[in-house]
Amino acid sequence: MKKSIFIAIVLVMLGWAVYEFISSSNEQSDQEENKITAIPEEDTTENDSNAVEESDEIGTKKGELAPDFELTTLDGEQVKLSDYKGERVMLNFWATWCPPCRAEMPDMEKFQQNKDVQVLAVNLTETEASKEAVEDFADELGVSFTIPLDEDYDVAMEYGIMAYPTTYMIDSNGRIQFVMMGAMNYENMVQQFEMLQ
Repeated sequence: MKKSIFIAIVLVMLGWAVYEFISSSNEQSDQEENKITAIPEEDTTENDSNAVEESDEIGTKKGELAPDFELTTLDGEQVKLSDYKGERVMLNFWATWCPPCRAEMPDMEKFQQNKDVQVLAVNLTETEASKEAVEDFADELGVSFTIPLDEDYDVAMEYGIMAYPTTYMIDSNGRIQFVMMGAMNYENMVQQFEMLQ
């Protein structure tokens, strides 16, 4: 069991490194294209670099509708992402053994307490030693946000989670507006929240 967890961690870290490399290469290409292509002055407000192209497709990219799921929470209740339609949601995938995940939890709690946002912190329960370890961790930190348990890793697979933590900021229409692989601090959360509808 420990070997398989170690191998999974190594694969996740390798996948994350590849993703970061590809992502930074794409950003450089996009920046070079933007330097070459002049945008007419009247179009600059519509072509904001932070604007997300909206789509009616269901997927995990910015602008797509977030895939719905149903999981049981740490408290034993059923929760669906679609239950939060009309609200802004921070969807976070994490594990107790992940140091960056642990580090961002107090900021996530502060974020939910101070902003009109619903935090769904999906625990990757299949990678945990036990469900009790998740309960102990949540009690230790005193978090009040909802913790759905992805016991079979199905939702993580659907969202293509390659690194822990991974966060999706979802607007009130159920559309993904921001994706972050890696830990976020409170200021980052607030900055992205303020861009949501």
